[in-house]
Amino acid sequence: MGRPERVVRELVGAHGRTYAVEAGIALKDTPQPLYRLLVLSHLLSARIRGSIAPATARALHEAGLRGPRRMAEASWQERVDALGRGGYRRYDERTATQLGEAAELLNERWGGDLRRLRKEADGEVPELRRLLQEFPGMGPTGAGVFLREVQGVWPEAAPYVDAKALQGAERLNLPKDPERLTELAGDTDPAVLAAALVRAGVDKEVVRDTLSRAG
Repeated sequence: MGRPERVVRELVGAHGRTYAVEAGIALKDTPQPLYRLLVLSHLLSARIRGSIAPATARALHEAGLRGPRRMAEASWQERVDALGRGGYRRYDERTATQLGEAAELLNERWGGDLRRLRKEADGEVPELRRLLQEFPGMGPTGAGVFLREVQGVWPEAAPYVDAKALQGAERLNLPKDPERLTELAGDTDPAVLAAALVRAGVDKEVVRDTLSRAG
């Protein structure tokens, strides 16, 4: 086994946890988990500590805001309060508005089901990315997070390695080619690999730990 393979193995072994798992989302191709991932992706796109977004996604879930209909029906204050309980205070007022508007759009255009958005994109990743950015608050970063995390259940998106994951690959002296990274990871879920790379991209301690483990 060459050094790049060892680095990837150690990275995934120690830090290979998707942000969906961290948020308590058992991701599958059904409406509620996909919607919860959409919300998480929105939260992760802000400039906040990475741990705050999953905690806030959990807080929204615990508040009963688990699907787009309930999110749209909730009052603005309900959404603000749930965001605050998760620690998402810096952007809470604007985000509360955007979550309500995004839920309304999902309900009206795709019947509350992101699988219909997927069908509209007809398997084209650029079109998926474009449609995701129609949701208020979901820019290129949020769309990238969603595609990075969903590729395990929407295989047409794989291998999806966004800019933050590629930054992690660069820090670890790994190739910056998604296909090559996937080869190095073997049977690893591409979403797990991408999340591990992101963690290396945002946390220098993950880089030090991984390189130390790889020897």
